Amino acid sequence: MTTPRLFSGMQPSADSLHFGNYAGALIQWIEMQSTHDAVFCVVDLHAITVPQDPQALAATTRKTAAQYIACGIDPQKSTLFVQSHVPAHSELAWILNTVTSFGEASRMTQFKDKSQKQGSDNATVGLFTYPILQAADILLYDATVVPVGEDQRQHIELTRNISERFNQRFGDTFVVPEVKIMDAAAKIYDLQNPESKMSKSGESPQGILWLLDEPAVITKKVKSAVTDTDTDIRFDAENKPGVSNLLTLASLATGKSVPALEKEFQGSGYGNLKSTVAEAVVELLEPIRTTTHELLADPAELDRILAAGASKAEAIADTTLAKVHEAVGLLPRA
Repeated sequence: MTTPRLFSGMQPSADSLHFGNYAGALIQWIEMQSTHDAVFCVVDLHAITVPQDPQALAATTRKTAAQYIACGIDPQKSTLFVQSHVPAHSELAWILNTVTSFGEASRMTQFKDKSQKQGSDNATVGLFTYPILQAADILLYDATVVPVGEDQRQHIELTRNISERFNQRFGDTFVVPEVKIMDAAAKIYDLQNPESKMSKSGESPQGILWLLDEPAVITKKVKSAVTDTDTDIRFDAENKPGVSNLLTLASLATGKSVPALEKEFQGSGYGNLKSTVAEAVVELLEPIRTTTHELLADPAELDRILAAGASKAEAIADTTLAKVHEAVGLLPRA
């Protein structure tokens, strides 16, 4: 029986990944690499759809890859590489552009949201075609499963539509992927604005737990987390979002269930809850931070790991791209 393949990736858009990335994606990636032929990518080509400092981008690309490994992505089990190291991504994206209608690309809500923030005159064509590059990422690897957050569902549906249309027009070429929405229970919210998910673009830096934060910084952020004027410690996302967020953090960091934690903290104060959460998160993240810095201290070895991953990825991607070239009638190079 063939092991199902999955593809997923994250942008190198900050010096550190945050706890929302860890809870919402990395934990499930780590589990799935034991049951799937896993392909994980640092999607640097996606990152440049908005302005980036070139030197900073190269550094954050390495940092993102190092954090993947430090969190538990095993380059011996999984294929781990940098998107731009496999040119087939860009080439297939161009070909898929030619079978994607302007209308369906225009309906992507993420482009609408981001272009409104930037101003439509400043939004790049790359940002507009971002979902088509994402489709190329997935289709190159015959991925049957694409684990993503709910906000990416529309993009994966577009990928499915593109692959089905291509197969109808040119013959059976692509595997049509299935979307796997990440476990909603693992969603982490901003510590200062617990009604908004934790994001690198959060309004307050105090609301974001970065994986590479020092222990003292983590402790300060957790102890400053917004709660409410009540004293009851229970999970109630609608009426007690701040306390519910702290309970979710505690559950992820300790492995205890939320109901067990509610019972444990019954009659206790918010100060005790925050102290426990801070200690648990520090204990969880400290080995990740240490291993990341160890990997970054030997960039040549990290680059060797990424180059080996790119070679593995390229062998798969180039095979798919050759099928696509033949299907659309591009003249083979002699």
